Amino acid sequence: MTLFHPDVRLAVGVAVLIGLTWLVLRIAQVPLGWGPAWAVIRGAAQLALVGLALRGVFDAPPFVVLALAVMLTIAVRTAAGRIKALPHALPAAALACTTAAVGTLTVIFALGMLELSARYLVALGGIVIGGTMLAATLTGRRLAAGLESERDEIEGLLALGATPRQATARICRRSVAEAMMPVIDQTRTTGLVTLPGAFIGALLGGADPMDAARFQLVVLVALINAQAISGVIIAHRLGAPAQLPTPTG
Repeated sequence: MTLFHPDVRLAVGVAVLIGLTWLVLRIAQVPLGWGPAWAVIRGAAQLALVGLALRGVFDAPPFVVLALAVMLTIAVRTAAGRIKALPHALPAAALACTTAAVGTLTVIFALGMLELSARYLVALGGIVIGGTMLAATLTGRRLAAGLESERDEIEGLLALGATPRQATARICRRSVAEAMMPVIDQTRTTGLVTLPGAFIGALLGGADPMDAARFQLVVLVALINAQAISGVIIAHRLGAPAQLPTPTG
């Protein structure tokens, strides 16, 4: 296998970019260590396994449900782990991610926005589930930070007779809004600042540019809807805790 083999060039390129990432963070004294590098290595291994597994899934469509269930389980556990500072994070993340993913995918395929096939279901399902995980994580983390930093204000409202949900309503709304900003900005700047992965993937797969654009539009609206549902459920389930987080520092 020569240096000009695509796999060798890929490996060298990945190693160089990982090294540059580590160097930039080290110079800036950002305390991430080799975290980004291990994330890439783990992602590469997982993608290889998924690639092999999906061959079997596409040949046996009933396994699509199993594949999506595995994705959803990992997404829930990841989101719950990121917001574990809030009580009952795991059941809240499970409810948020499942409701958002199932609801969004049901609407899309019930309305015929995409053909109900194994390939579309796995592709869009993975994207949507990832979006619900991101929204649950961002909302939960912003919520935890707000409950901690504004503890005195919340306790003052409670002393004046407000219910826990009334006292934290502003923080909950702000947490969802801030968590939604990345997907809103991504949607607003699509085609102007970025060409999203789904669009590029469809083009590289030989799709007509307009068909690729239609698929990307479905992806974007699916992400916005799923993340809105996921964020709102997290804020509602975790936004009025019986005990406020103790301020750190």
